[in-house]
Amino acid sequence: MTKRADYALLALSHLAAASADDPNRLMNTKEIAEQYEIPVELLAKILQILAKHGMVASHPGPTGGYKLLRPAREISVAEVVTIVDGPFSLLHCTAGEESSCKQYSRCTIRDPLATIEQRVKDLLAEISIEEISVPAPDPKFEDFSTRSFATGITLIS
Repeated sequence: MTKRADYALLALSHLAAASADDPNRLMNTKEIAEQYEIPVELLAKILQILAKHGMVASHPGPTGGYKLLRPAREISVAEVVTIVDGPFSLLHCTAGEESSCKQYSRCTIRDPLATIEQRVKDLLAEISIEEISVPAPDPKFEDFSTRSFATGITLIS
């Protein structure tokens, strides 16, 4: 996956979280870009691509922005990656570029790697934007509730 796909997933995750609070809420590009330190121009291009493919709605104007067109649970990570990066492929030869590989005719790893590629595709297709839209913990506060500490230490009060 490229950075563009990463940014698209972050933006959609952000829009999903915003729509969970208010389904009609619009988020502008600058807000999202600042939240994740993404170049605004690049994010704007990515959001335009997502809008062109009917994934988000674009509302122009000073109070405009973007919102999801479909529920986040119905948008898969695979769909987003394909829209932004094109067909997902681990191997050049499975993307129809067998002529660029001198080893194609005697390759012994193509089929096992093709199996792995298909499993990755299937997994990405099963994961929804809703699933990756869990709010990140505040980095200022560490959650000690799940940390295991060494036993045998006595605290003196």
